[in-house]
Amino acid sequence: MTVLKVLIVDDSALFRTLLSNILRGIPNCEVIGTASTGQTALQKIIELHPDLVTLDMEMPEMDGMEVLQELKRRRIRSKVIIVSRHTSAGAQITTDALLQGAFDFVLKPSSKDPTANRSELEHALSEKIAVIRENMGQDARTTASPAPIQAKPESSRRLTTKYEAVMIGCSTGGPDALGQIVPYLDPDFPVPIVIVQHMPEGFTGSLAKRLNEASELNVVEASDGLVLKKGMVVVARGGRHLRLERRGVNQVVVQLTEDSHEHNCRPAVDYTLRSAVEVFGGHLLTVILTGMGRDGTEGCRLVRQRGGEVIVQDADGCVVFGMPKSVINAGQADSIVLLPQIAVTINSRVCKTKR
Repeated sequence: MTVLKVLIVDDSALFRTLLSNILRGIPNCEVIGTASTGQTALQKIIELHPDLVTLDMEMPEMDGMEVLQELKRRRIRSKVIIVSRHTSAGAQITTDALLQGAFDFVLKPSSKDPTANRSELEHALSEKIAVIRENMGQDARTTASPAPIQAKPESSRRLTTKYEAVMIGCSTGGPDALGQIVPYLDPDFPVPIVIVQHMPEGFTGSLAKRLNEASELNVVEASDGLVLKKGMVVVARGGRHLRLERRGVNQVVVQLTEDSHEHNCRPAVDYTLRSAVEVFGGHLLTVILTGMGRDGTEGCRLVRQRGGEVIVQDADGCVVFGMPKSVINAGQADSIVLLPQIAVTINSRVCKTKR
């Protein structure tokens, strides 16, 4: 197995030591250096070419956000895992980092029990590293189609010509992808949009806030009883499933539930898609973006059975190709589209049917 080279960046010597000890205990992980400031981190990243950087956001001289922006500017491909504080301010900073292209994040443990803290952090890092390993050596471009291609729908299947809602599902890499889609949707978008992004409680509100600031559409975090309206973008609340229910002829409302996790996720894409199909039938356009696992595949099957359409993100540009690939392998993708073209594609499918 290929050794994963890791650089640890944190202004706390104690936390750098903790992370070093944890990472050295994970098989085939090599800590190749540490840094206490953003400027030192950037120099070591350029010099050492780590596969993974664990990055604290609050540092002297040059903070974590500035490091991320510089990595993006220089097109450095090291994966970055943000080490975040579980506070409202920490959630906003973490969300901003994900929108800047950070791979994922883990929370700094806050228990008074050092053993519990270490165990919690070790488990979280092991999960993220497993995902990175799964994608190491698989440059997304080598698995992608050379250009956007049209999948082959069943010859007897007729696509709906008018859509009443759009569903978007995503996980790892989703915030960055959403930042390249939502702000570019038609400002007079004629139907509601529901986004299910795998994120824990306390972070989806920050994501909705940033997308709202970047978009002419009204982007909100889901709340119980919220009524869907045309042009509204609803981000599923972290830690809750989102279910849709029709009330009367024209009103569709959001219900938040604490039903069991699906695919180890809450919110889950499949959970929301089941109710969306019940509400909108085949008048539903579904988009599956970057993410690990297969959440959304069965929901897409239901959408297509009713005559709705499924678009998936092309591998080129996916942080993790798992979710789109699962839909494609199941034969449930109508179109495979490069990320920069997804907003254009959604607009062309939905806005052409305006009344």
